Amino acid sequence: MKKFGITLLAAASPAVLAQALDGVQSPVKEIGTVTITGSRPTSLPTQIPTTIEGITKAEIARTINATDSEDALKYLPSLLVRKRYIGDYNHAVLSTRASGTGNSARSMVYADGILLSNYLGNGATFAPRWGMVTPEEIERVDVLYGPFSAAYGGNSVGAVVDYVTRMPTKFEAHAKFGFTHQHFDLYGTHDRYQGRQASISLGDRAGRWSWFIDVNRSDNEGQPLTFPTRYLSAGAAPGGVPVTGAVLGQDRTNRAWYLLGAGTQYDTVQDHVKAKLAYDITPTLRASYTLGIWQNASEGRPTSYLRDSAGRPVYSGRVDINGALYTLGATDFNASNEDLRHLMHGLSVKSHGKGVFDWELAASLYDYDDDTLRAPATALPAALDGGAGRIVDMSGTGWNTFAAKGIWRPDGVAGAHIVEFGYQREAYQLASIERASSNWISGLPGARNQAFSGRTATQSLWAQDTWRFAPAWKTVLGVRVERWRAKDGRTSNATTTIAHGGRDDTHVSPKAALAWQAAPSWVLKASVGRAVRMPTVSELYQGGISGSGTLVNNDPNLQPERSWTGELSAERQLEKGTLRLTAFGERTSDALYSQTNVLVTPNVTNVQNVGRIETKGLEAAYSAVDVAVDGLDLQSSVTWTDSEITRNDRFPASVGKWQPRIPRWRATGVASYRTSEKLAFTLAARYSGKQFSTLDNSDPNGFAYQGASRYFTADARVTWKLAKQWSVALGVDNLNNYQYWNFHPYSQRTYVLEARYDM
Repeated sequence: MKKFGITLLAAASPAVLAQALDGVQSPVKEIGTVTITGSRPTSLPTQIPTTIEGITKAEIARTINATDSEDALKYLPSLLVRKRYIGDYNHAVLSTRASGTGNSARSMVYADGILLSNYLGNGATFAPRWGMVTPEEIERVDVLYGPFSAAYGGNSVGAVVDYVTRMPTKFEAHAKFGFTHQHFDLYGTHDRYQGRQASISLGDRAGRWSWFIDVNRSDNEGQPLTFPTRYLSAGAAPGGVPVTGAVLGQDRTNRAWYLLGAGTQYDTVQDHVKAKLAYDITPTLRASYTLGIWQNASEGRPTSYLRDSAGRPVYSGRVDINGALYTLGATDFNASNEDLRHLMHGLSVKSHGKGVFDWELAASLYDYDDDTLRAPATALPAALDGGAGRIVDMSGTGWNTFAAKGIWRPDGVAGAHIVEFGYQREAYQLASIERASSNWISGLPGARNQAFSGRTATQSLWAQDTWRFAPAWKTVLGVRVERWRAKDGRTSNATTTIAHGGRDDTHVSPKAALAWQAAPSWVLKASVGRAVRMPTVSELYQGGISGSGTLVNNDPNLQPERSWTGELSAERQLEKGTLRLTAFGERTSDALYSQTNVLVTPNVTNVQNVGRIETKGLEAAYSAVDVAVDGLDLQSSVTWTDSEITRNDRFPASVGKWQPRIPRWRATGVASYRTSEKLAFTLAARYSGKQFSTLDNSDPNGFAYQGASRYFTADARVTWKLAKQWSVALGVDNLNNYQYWNFHPYSQRTYVLEARYDM
């Protein structure tokens, strides 16, 4: 990290501090904020008035079976990425202290200052674009907790994640080959799923030019994710084809049902190409360009548990299960083919002279260059040979950003004030159309079934002043003004299109933080900030039209979420590590959730504003190196959260209930032992307590399809450096083979084998 010119001070994680202070005889303490400087493109402001945790490339390689970039966050406090299988490209949502895995729009993810978060919607299918970063690229990851910096918009209410990727100072070459194996045993599925990964990266610096290229391919088989079901109570008098194989179980409300088979078992092939080019215009001015290409080809295939008297699988029609009649629709066992190609561009020019004034200009574009899903409308197995179906095309969807930042040090580098300010613009465009096709596998698109489109844009001005007003005191005062606009919204069915009027809103979000160096080893901090999370394009416009021509399942007049968040922290520098205790709280008005409005007849279920959600909690984090014996490093955290819906007029049954997907208790622990420079062993564990998926907490059975369960999983990893340039790693994720759920089942015990070459 030092070669990037990065200094992480008192609020940084112990792991990052250890890297930053490597080679320094005694730590140089500052008070309460984290100062980050350097020539690499980054989304981070220089002064960060909040809790920050981080992890470095070396720690990732030694302690984590990282098959995807989001795995780097695996053991950080209060974080969970809902990664269901290796290469999960459309459901891997980030959860934070007061935001569950259904709230993807309440966090921000960047890579080298380029926005990866997908604010076209909010929910599982709008996960960050993790595939634009590979584990082999990562130099470090920093996570900022809470909306306490004016440099970020309302989506930072949960956390801000910033990946900094490699940029070489001399020629380097890297290669990695990996294999995974999972034995999956659930309901009527008893199978093995394999995966392969390969990556090559090259980089160099010559004079003022530096470049880096990373190429990665992943070919992976995921476990089944969905299960066609029928409730026992829905059975009729016998009269269908007698079948066997249905698995008796209970749903998340403990109602008895049959699980008829496994669905959405993805085989994915993903390709990633990243090219970065930088030119030092002067010793203190750098221009950088990044091109990212991510491709995904996936097949989703179902398997029926049902067998007729001849032992043949049954996918549709009238069937008799244990003397009761059930009718299977043509698409109960559904197949799909997806072909995606997304492009990312990033350009920045940054001054880093550390004088009176520095500045940065940055722009990025994320483009759904080709995004097509094909699915049949007829029953399997015949549908695998073609036939009628549908084609969903999202090509042309995407977002672009522009930012201009300035840093003014009126009294010089060591002065009492550091003033940061900037302008930002973010614009999002959704273009989704579903058409019928005579051949779902290879046919051309035909008549329109439905379509959704619209645009949102936010322009912001922000400023914050870091003021050292006394030797042991520092404060950060900031404000952010945001002008949001939604326009060009359209909702269509096969024959009708409804156009929505434009909207404009302006919001002001103040921020404040205070830090006190109470003693040489103690720092006390307090932060408070307002965040306004705007409705996304899909929340506003993605719905339907009834037979009478009225809107169904969407509301273009949704109000934004408004949150006040605060935290109090005490951090102690120990002899070989740090200990942090944090109390946090959040009050959110008009939270955006899908719910049923019982005040109207007939009831309406769609995304609505929930009156108020109040959250409070405590978080403890500890990290140390060379504990008890040389080479033993420990990292742990525990979080207690009480998140309650306190007002919801449209759905009164939810008042007093837990916010969905926020457990009371979460904990992580990592123990890594380096026996020598060549050999290291790691044992890690994660725990999450009871949680619910519904607003009224009517789903007490988490250990079921569509439930959200508690879990305790352990992981292990061994790394061995065979020679100067060669190393291998053997790991096991979910070592204890815990079967747990977050609507879909997570992976079961998975073995990981890696071989690496580094020059």
